[in-house]
Amino acid sequence: MLRLLKNRKLLAGLALGVVLLAVALWPEAHEVDVAPVERGTLQVTVDDEGETRVRDRFVVSAPVAGRLLRIELEPGDPVRRGDAVATLSPAPPALLDARTRAQAQAAVEAAQGALGRALAERDRAKVMRDRARSELQRHRALAPSGVVSAEVLEMRETEARAAEEALRAAAFAVASAEGELERARAVLLQTSGSGPARAIVLHSPVDGLVLKRLRESEAVVPPGEPLLELGNRNDLEIVSDLLSVDAVKVRAGHPVLIEQWGGERALRGRVRRVEPSGFLKISALGVEEQRVNVIVDFDDAAQAQALGDGYRVEVRVVVWEGGDVVKAPTSSLFRQGDRWAVFVADGSRARLRTVEVGQRNGLEAQILSGVQAGERVIVHPSDTIKHNGRIRPRV
Repeated sequence: MLRLLKNRKLLAGLALGVVLLAVALWPEAHEVDVAPVERGTLQVTVDDEGETRVRDRFVVSAPVAGRLLRIELEPGDPVRRGDAVATLSPAPPALLDARTRAQAQAAVEAAQGALGRALAERDRAKVMRDRARSELQRHRALAPSGVVSAEVLEMRETEARAAEEALRAAAFAVASAEGELERARAVLLQTSGSGPARAIVLHSPVDGLVLKRLRESEAVVPPGEPLLELGNRNDLEIVSDLLSVDAVKVRAGHPVLIEQWGGERALRGRVRRVEPSGFLKISALGVEEQRVNVIVDFDDAAQAQALGDGYRVEVRVVVWEGGDVVKAPTSSLFRQGDRWAVFVADGSRARLRTVEVGQRNGLEAQILSGVQAGERVIVHPSDTIKHNGRIRPRV
């Protein structure tokens, strides 16, 4: 009887030891963060800072050397085309030879020729604008019947907007050429040396406002001295210098989201031009970067009335967009050999899956195969998580 009791105690001790050993060797469940795989819209964007600027700005400069009278206009004051913006009293003319007078006469003739070219370019731009409008109307009429695709219609709308901007730029070029002709005639007048020098009144070449007053007080200025910068504040564009590796993804016509401009909602724009030449820029950390200027137009100029020249904004150029894609957080992806993989949270177990990834942005990635919408994946998986390992999702 005593021996039987001892055997039972021995068996109970052995069983307890086995249980304790099993508990000690039982794999620990790792706490993990999980996120759902969803189906929805995915945008791939190129993000960077941008700066607003007046599209066409004009510098009023002194045509000849002389004494500039005080400029009373303040930055922000409106001006109309032909308004007097500055007055210059030319210096007394010196005795000039025939060659100098001939040069002044040639400058006037060159300015007249430039004005003629500008007028011809404006006429040509008007013809192209009218043709683009006609093509757009014709394609809009055919669009409901399905003869014209949405892409072709959008292309015609872009061409019509570009033709409008080309005509506007041509009109500004005519105004600038007229101002250059006036300045050349003023120089020719001063080189004649006949009679006392008359005061020269400088006029605004465009309707707009004063952007900058480069000279304020009365002073003697040399020829060509910049005095005022004029422009139309309602005609704004955005220039953003993108890294060249990002600029290669951007094309004219890509939609743009304009954020961090001071308003509650993002404004919308469209890429008008990607400049063909890059330039070197030193970053704040002292790193040399190759940058490319990308020019963006506002879709609705009225929305940008709160902005001015030289305002900072953030632009997000949409280079790809999908409306119904399976997407997962990019933080759940990791490399498994030469393929992408994720850990799927299957109850209390982690299941390793290889996936095929499509487009990606900074937060989400398109999943072409491997997981389905509705499943949950582990985000920021650690090296301790293994296939079929025990997990405990955090609440």
